[in-house]
Amino acid sequence: MKLTKTLFLGSAAGLMAVSGAFAADLPVKAKAVEYVKICSLYGAGFYYIPGTDTCIKLGGYLRAEVAFNTNSNYGISNGAPAGAHNRLSNYYQMRAREDLNIDTRTATEYGVVRTYFDAVFTWTTGGYVGTGSATGTTGYTATTAGTTTINSTDGGTSGGSLGVYYAFIQFAGFTMGKAVSQFDAPWTNYPGNNIDSLVGGSGTVTGVNQFTYTADFGQGITASFSAEDATAYYQAGNLNLTGATVAGIAGGSYGSNAIGGSRSPNLVAQVRVDQAWGLFQASVAAHDNHVAYYGATETTGHPDDKWGWAVQLALSIKNIPTGAGDVINIQGVYTDGATRYNFQNLAGSSYAMYGSTGNPLAYQSIGFANAPDTVFVTGGAQESVKTWGFRGAYTHNWDPYWNTALYGAYAAAQFGSLAKNAICGGGGFVGVMAVAGVTSCNPDFNIGQVGVITRWTPVKNLTFSADFNWTRLDQKYAGTAVITPAANTAKPTAAYELKDQDSFTLLLRAQRNW
Repeated sequence: MKLTKTLFLGSAAGLMAVSGAFAADLPVKAKAVEYVKICSLYGAGFYYIPGTDTCIKLGGYLRAEVAFNTNSNYGISNGAPAGAHNRLSNYYQMRAREDLNIDTRTATEYGVVRTYFDAVFTWTTGGYVGTGSATGTTGYTATTAGTTTINSTDGGTSGGSLGVYYAFIQFAGFTMGKAVSQFDAPWTNYPGNNIDSLVGGSGTVTGVNQFTYTADFGQGITASFSAEDATAYYQAGNLNLTGATVAGIAGGSYGSNAIGGSRSPNLVAQVRVDQAWGLFQASVAAHDNHVAYYGATETTGHPDDKWGWAVQLALSIKNIPTGAGDVINIQGVYTDGATRYNFQNLAGSSYAMYGSTGNPLAYQSIGFANAPDTVFVTGGAQESVKTWGFRGAYTHNWDPYWNTALYGAYAAAQFGSLAKNAICGGGGFVGVMAVAGVTSCNPDFNIGQVGVITRWTPVKNLTFSADFNWTRLDQKYAGTAVITPAANTAKPTAAYELKDQDSFTLLLRAQRNW
């Protein structure tokens, strides 16, 4: 009996020991699941990140579009090869794009801390440009609208491109990072349109690095003071006219570009009044034109820096009598040595366009123009280029599903006496364009644009649109000139009539926002 009792107790002890060992290997009991909670502090679509007091919102869009008669979905038929209007020019260009943005906000004793990130993934139709060769034959290189070669080993059919539009922090009135310029009107390049290439105002639709402070005075009145990166979007060129040639000018290049290293950011100030009736905004900017050297080495010397400036007024009128939601957006700008605040970066300020001619002595016609920030000659000072312009649109809502906008833009560039003498002759200059056949020489020019867009939104956040745009280059040269065009246009050396040129572009788009 005693033996039986001993065996029983020993067995029980062993089982308890084994049970304890197994128990040590069992997982710890899971905590209650932290379900995602709606954050109503900052509007619809925000949720609390589990385990934090930070709210997050995901958004974006998927876009499919095709542009006709251009090599760029955002631009007109200008430059090489689109402006050549020959077999190198695209009749169409297609693009698919996915946009992803992430918005986070946290309430603190200093106010809301916000971060915002927006990136796009894009695939675009390629294009072909002539390369030329020393033997007189011509090869052709295929490229996308960006920098990726469509037949490259690292790109291929799945290459595409990635772009970062915005990446900034907002805290206690400060904005730090890549955001829309404080100079811009709220509609940037789009007073009522889809096409990106309107002149007549600033438009950093992909953001610019900046350090900004915004003061809020209440009642919709704010003022911002900003230091913004000048190197990415705001340098239209500081051109040494000593290096200008007839062929270069015909290609839209008025000499060699001699931009130096970065010295000062653009300094921007803005005042905005945002009310139920609409919006009024006044913006000013200062831009430092810093040139490298007259020649290849620092011993050649350099011109002193020259500050340029720009001023812009913008007005939006809402709730007009023509219909619910109808709006008029208009803006006007003047620049002196700060051209990109008028000819914004997606529009560009260099033009080279070919067309037909009625002159029996000419092969074809050509129109060309360029609006840099400043020009100079070797040994001389910088001379600024002055521009002015405006753009606007009227949008009418036919019903909750359809709307149409009429829009237009205009910009003018005016050169000083140094540029006109160096290019056309006078003041001791022979004149680059003072050649046989040229009956009128003047580098001043105007750009006019008009368009119409109609949008259909059959269901919420899904929109189909058709945007037709007409752009006219009104240049001031006349007569004919023997020109050797750049190899990438596949144009022969011949006599060309100097003539105004037109571009007609149609952009069809389907976009689903989410």
